[in-house]
Amino acid sequence: MTNLKSKTHIPFDFPQGNPKSVTILGAGAWGTSLASLVSPNGHQVRIWSRRGELELAPAVENADIIVSAISMKGVPEVIAQLQKIKLRDKAIFVTATKGLDTQTTCTPSQILQAAFPKHPVVVLSGPNLSKEIELGLPAATVVASYSATAAESVQLVFSSPRFRVYTNLDPLGVELGGTLKNVIAIAAGVCDGLQLGTNAKAALVTRGLTEMVRIGVSLGAKTETFYGLSGLGDLLATCNSSLSRNYQVGYQLACGRTLPEILAHLQGTVEGVNTCSVLITRASGQNISMPITEQVYRVLKSDSTPRQALEELMLRHIKPEYYE
Repeated sequence: MTNLKSKTHIPFDFPQGNPKSVTILGAGAWGTSLASLVSPNGHQVRIWSRRGELELAPAVENADIIVSAISMKGVPEVIAQLQKIKLRDKAIFVTATKGLDTQTTCTPSQILQAAFPKHPVVVLSGPNLSKEIELGLPAATVVASYSATAAESVQLVFSSPRFRVYTNLDPLGVELGGTLKNVIAIAAGVCDGLQLGTNAKAALVTRGLTEMVRIGVSLGAKTETFYGLSGLGDLLATCNSSLSRNYQVGYQLACGRTLPEILAHLQGTVEGVNTCSVLITRASGQNISMPITEQVYRVLKSDSTPRQALEELMLRHIKPEYYE
């Protein structure tokens, strides 16, 4: 069992509630970063990994909060395993996974809620590059749930002087913000890889946000959520940092490398690649305009070059900035 205990308590002025038992599913960079935020607040933290020695059942049986920090492709399998385990009646699920299921096109929270209808599900998302969290740099995030009580409980567990946590009652919007921006981050990487300049990058990110809002609202999210930390905030972080794997994919594609070559040398999962494909499938027949996503998809499939994709976007029919 991996049991993290705080060596030094960070002074914290407002109440955090009783110590909780928190299990982090996923021992990658994001999972360990989340554990490093919870442990100094006096909570018992266990980290479970599919490759580790600790079995899933003892890791989660007595947990007050179960945090999913695994890749999207592993979510359905782990949830199926969790359904066979006796959990605490009031256990709260927190999903920190950003992606869409390739089979159902559902978000992680939607899959979790369907599997555990009696348990509250909270989405954690924001401009949170794991490397910066690991270094102890200041950051902020959002925890969202249809249950305000559950969101507030998770807020207390994760909040610290270096990690400011806000609550939100639109979990779908918060989740989609963190998911959709990965596709735009790939495009931003292409933009920088082609050395297109600041003007082009600003235009891309701005129109990318408009596209995120359009897709998100069509899927049931609230418009205003995308202008918060999990939408605009996360978009700015991932579109401007080489620490973002999605940005790196776009940048290296623009420099002439192939997608298989890039993915073979990047550590961790690049969720934007799968998300882009799922979005194309989900939007098919729904008449959702998403020109940036479509061009990213064509580049990822090698149906277009980064330079050709740029030309396609620039030569689209002229129109008002807001036309919906």
